Amino acid sequence: MYRGGLTRGQIAKLVDAATSTVGYHLAAARNEDPELQSAHEAAAALRTTHASTAQGLEHIRELVAFVQDTGRYPSRASTSEAERTLAAWLQRRREEAREGTLAPAYRDGLAALPGWQTPTRVEADEARWRERLTALVEYRAAGSDWPRHKAFVEGLEHELGVWLHSQRSKLHRSELDEAKVRELDRVLPGWQIGRQRGRKPREG
Repeated sequence: MYRGGLTRGQIAKLVDAATSTVGYHLAAARNEDPELQSAHEAAAALRTTHASTAQGLEHIRELVAFVQDTGRYPSRASTSEAERTLAAWLQRRREEAREGTLAPAYRDGLAALPGWQTPTRVEADEARWRERLTALVEYRAAGSDWPRHKAFVEGLEHELGVWLHSQRSKLHRSELDEAKVRELDRVLPGWQIGRQRGRKPREG
């Protein structure tokens, strides 16, 4: 897929994996195949040439009008389906811009909105959540017990412990998004229970 011009983010969505995980495997693949990167860039250039559509250009006009009317960018958490659709479209353009595959027509049109490439607070929070989730999955995969959040714990364990405690607290208050609950259940079975009482921490 990477050889065919797809970005790291696009591949992650297709295979339902964390972007960081896909990036790790791509780095290994590039080390084994020095020509992979050039093949990807050539294919991406072709995809970019034909990427812009009449619907996409219409989304730019809608986006510009939305920002001018509301003074903010659309949110994927909005109750409006139209706004969520526009926010999802903008997110894909941001990803393409970071990967260097954004269609010139989109780049020129979006230039009317200074700072459009900067994620909103909601998107930044979502990215941080994903990073913490990936880090905890790797922490557990390394053989470590569930991290603790107590003050006497330091370093990575404390950082991940605080995050995990926050997810459990939000779940108990019914404030944790259902999609995130499903994701946690899928990649971290037992996360709601954690350490068993009286169980000694694993030795490093």
